[in-house]
Amino acid sequence: MGGEIRVVIADDHPVFRRGLGMVIASDPMLKVVGEAANGCDAIERISELRPDVVVLDIDMPQKNGFEVVRELHSLKLEPAVVFLTMHRDEALFNGAFDIGAQGYLLKDSAISDIVAGIKAVAKAENFISPALATFLVNRTRRATTLVEHKPTLLDLTPTERRVLRLIVEEKQTREIAEELCISPRTVENHRSHICRKLDLHGANALLKFAMANKSRLL
Repeated sequence: MGGEIRVVIADDHPVFRRGLGMVIASDPMLKVVGEAANGCDAIERISELRPDVVVLDIDMPQKNGFEVVRELHSLKLEPAVVFLTMHRDEALFNGAFDIGAQGYLLKDSAISDIVAGIKAVAKAENFISPALATFLVNRTRRATTLVEHKPTLLDLTPTERRVLRLIVEEKQTREIAEELCISPRTVENHRSHICRKLDLHGANALLKFAMANKSRLL
């Protein structure tokens, strides 16, 4: 990608968002064109501004970062995505890349890594916090294993099958969490585990699989 890289930042912590914006804007190749404090505002700003790169906090009010990306896919908007998180959680890491993220940064290293991360994803490269290198190695190993073993619904736990049944009903993460009496983050972890076990990739792959196997989930 040549020329200026246009960026939207979405994070519900104003001090962190402001600091990140200042670091990004300090590089002459990058321009922050918009900010958002929650998931719904993020979708609106991204739809309006059409940035090259979106920096998304995973944990946001109204819609989390994963839900924002799924909505962007449904709107046929495909900016490069860098996820931000405080959690060193392997399931969230895999979930982010399963829905098409190009970058994944821990917040405690984001200030030092964000410029390089944005430039990398703008060139269609991947970028992660160095502290998460083991997660990437594990992901590669699992992908190799999946080539040798064709996964089926039998590989899922009863809870994962319940989550799939609710996905068939087109329920959102928060609705599934309420029905199963678990946290939205736990639902996202289940979604990630299911995608990994079934070798599903892309924002709508899980829903398509669930619909195709609806009769077997009842």
